[in-house]
Amino acid sequence: MTQTAQTTGERNALRSVSRALDVLDTLGASGTEGLTVAEIATAIDVSKSTAFALLQTLLARDYVTDVRLGGSRRYRLGFALVHLGDRAAADVGLSQVAMPVLRELTETTGLTSRLAVLDDNGYAVAISRVEAPGIVRIASALGQRELPHCSALGKSLLALLPPARVVKLLAHTGMPRRTEYTRVTPAELMKDLILVAEQGYAFDDEEDNIGVVCVGAAITNRDGEGVAAISVTTLKTGLSDDDLHALGRTLRAHAERISRMLGARSGPR
Repeated sequence: MTQTAQTTGERNALRSVSRALDVLDTLGASGTEGLTVAEIATAIDVSKSTAFALLQTLLARDYVTDVRLGGSRRYRLGFALVHLGDRAAADVGLSQVAMPVLRELTETTGLTSRLAVLDDNGYAVAISRVEAPGIVRIASALGQRELPHCSALGKSLLALLPPARVVKLLAHTGMPRRTEYTRVTPAELMKDLILVAEQGYAFDDEEDNIGVVCVGAAITNRDGEGVAAISVTTLKTGLSDDDLHALGRTLRAHAERISRMLGARSGPR
């Protein structure tokens, strides 16, 4: 084989790989009914015969599946992609994914940012942190349990759980009054959680410590389940409601980025 022929063959192979990925992207964006060969060919701008050949290769490897629907043969994503997604999720740790985004969050806000999860007993536990620049820093130690009813991290994650599950966790952790602003009954907290679910971020507005505000947002996986939350903490002095909500939107945007990196199609909202 000449050098020219080899180079041509490599280019054709790369083009075929690129087109196969185009097929997968197109099917991923389609509805549950799938697409016909003609529809796929039009979407990726190739002939029907080329689209059919690509589909046959993907079918053989289970990256695509086909069904008969309404008298036509339609194609959808196959289960091989599910297995690859599971493997990718297992290979990439939560902290590893989140840390670059946490660094950006701290750089953007000038505040210490944290990543936390709910433990089996319902407490929020910080597992990663990026320290803010400067002398004044407000953050608890990594691994320390935080009550979920008065922490932005805890409320962010509770808002994604069924009410019955929330009540069960609160019965275990208790709802002690930390300040005059602490919600101390499930009914009070549920009103907060409804708002958290709607806006996509949570406040601890002097509910755990007087003079301290924490803003948090939940991270979801591809199944829409809350797997973690991020937060920043600052002093209450000089912050207006508009400032807090602007900070909340920033937290939500960064949490949604991490969620997408974990395979979620959209953020926790």
